[in-house]
Amino acid sequence: MVMKTQTTGRLVGKTALISGGAGGCGRSAAELFAHEGARVAIVDLPHSDGEALAAKIREAGYEAVFAAADVSNEEEVGHAVNAAVEALGPITVLFNHAGSLIVKPFLETTAAEWDRLMAVNVRSMFLMTRAVLPGMIAAGGGAIVCTSSISAVAATPGEVLYDTTKGACHMFARAIAVEYRDRNIRCNAVCPGFIKTAHGERELELLTGIGVDVSESAIAAQQGRMCRPDEVARAALFLASDEASFISGTHLFVDNGFTAI
Repeated sequence: MVMKTQTTGRLVGKTALISGGAGGCGRSAAELFAHEGARVAIVDLPHSDGEALAAKIREAGYEAVFAAADVSNEEEVGHAVNAAVEALGPITVLFNHAGSLIVKPFLETTAAEWDRLMAVNVRSMFLMTRAVLPGMIAAGGGAIVCTSSISAVAATPGEVLYDTTKGACHMFARAIAVEYRDRNIRCNAVCPGFIKTAHGERELELLTGIGVDVSESAIAAQQGRMCRPDEVARAALFLASDEASFISGTHLFVDNGFTAI
């Protein structure tokens, strides 16, 4: 297999790690980032499609590896980051995309569910960023993008836990941006509306099940149509690239006006 030597592309010369990179928007980002010149490390659960995706990207002539990890587990995150660095070099782009959701009336949710969603959506950002930052600083700087949501600012019935995790994501991105600005680290959040992925379709089913109107007509009124995974990936690409060199601590909404209404 012959690897492509790229001299043009928005991420040429960069190594990008994508958590939750095996499916949905993460998968779109992995393929797009590779096409734009990045060496790509996909971090996802062992039973995910991460290895198959990495192989597909390599078959297309790009550099990619898969490192299995539960991103809420400190030891597994450390091993995954070390494996990515050993294979591809210092990470200069981190896309904290891994996440899940819980849709339930608030009084029916349990403390265990709260702890698990916080672990997957918030603790994972902390662990991944903490593991990557020293090498990123040593490499001279880099960009971090965290996947937040319209749910950080627009609450939905049945999603108190999810909304809270995404509010935390908003402030995490801001705080990292401020603390590490003097070390040439940028950090931003990308905030999608309702997305046409397996995760997004499941969210609609669960919301419908508790009586929330997320019908096609309701989605059309709120954001025109369902967002595509590649549209989120392209927003993340912009924030990760040098085109966003003076953009840090911001929240980029990919929602076709949902939060503008």
